Amino acid sequence: MQTKQNIKVIIGGRPYNLAVLRGEEELVRKAAERINETIKQYAETFQYKDQQDLFAMTALQHVANSMRLEDEKSFRDEEMEKKLSQLDQVLSERLDQG
Repeated sequence: MQTKQNIKVIIGGRPYNLAVLRGEEELVRKAAERINETIKQYAETFQYKDQQDLFAMTALQHVANSMRLEDEKSFRDEEMEKKLSQLDQVLSERLDQG
């Protein structure tokens, strides 16, 4: 069982103390960096003054991307399952003829 460790990340200029699994620290830090980059891009592009708006737009973008990736993975899994089923059928037919 992995143990948790306490880390601090800065998101939108605010510190957040988190307890994360030891093996996930780097991932969490990179995620925080990516969030900060997105916040900065929105702040520069749309010149929002309210941090809440920047957080909302960032959350929306990242969740939409996550959902798109889940849909793509699901589609690929279904396609792979179809192809494997077809391959299994062809192999079964060849073995029966054999």
